[in-house]
Formats: sequence, C-alpha cells, structure tokens
Amino acid sequence: MQIKKEVIGSTKSPKAVGPYSAGIKTGQFIFLSGQLGLNPNTGALAEGSVEGQTRQALMNLENILTDNGLVMAHIVKTTVFLKDMVDFASMNAIYAEFFPSDPPARSTIQVAALPKDGLVEIEAIALTEA
Repeated sequence: MQIKKEVIGSTKSPKAVGPYSAGIKTGQFIFLSGQLGLNPNTGALAEGSVEGQTRQALMNLENILTDNGLVMAHIVKTTVFLKDMVDFASMNAIYAEFFPSDPPARSTIQVAALPKDGLVEIEAIALTEA
C-alpha cells in the first residue's frame, strides 16, 4: 500500500536537528514535528525563560503553517513538553496569546530533558479545509 504524503516546512523556521521533517501533509492532515524555542536565524534557543522559548516555538509552528497556506486556527491538537511543570502557568499565558478563541485539544507533559536543553517543545496536528 502506497501512502501519499508530502514533506512541508518553512525557511522561516529552524532546520531539523535530526533525521525528521518539520511537517508531513497527508490527506486533510498536517502533522507538525515538535518545535523548540529555536531562533531560525541563529539556531540558538530564545534567550530568557520559558516564556521566550514558548513564544518562539509557537512562532516556528505558525511560520510552517503560514508558508503552507494555513493559520494557527487550523491546529486541532497540540502536545506541549515541559522540562519543569513549574513553568506551566508561564507557558500557558503565552500559549493563550496564539489561541485566543476555540483553542485546540492539548496535552502537557513534563519530560526529563529536551534537545539542546530546551525548556519547552510543542508539536501539533492541523486539519486543512475540506
């Protein structure tokens, strides 16, 4: 069985730090790989706290969507990986700015570590319009 899938990405988001694609489009779904708070120009983590990294991670997701004709409202599910659950409220405040109404379903998980010693990573599933 041949699965039709298309690799997608953005020149305004960081390059992958491993053997994976920034996103895969298949049918009406787009699966977006986890985004750290990496500055796409420098490859370095956003300076400061979890707020800066959360904002940058969400901007990276937004750039991939925008470059592929979609917006954040197309996201139906996210998973947020936090290095420390103590940062939940701070992450949540920034997250709410990107999803002011009808936010997607979400899971938030504390993890032992993230690549590049990041504080937050966010992955998403978007649904294109039928």
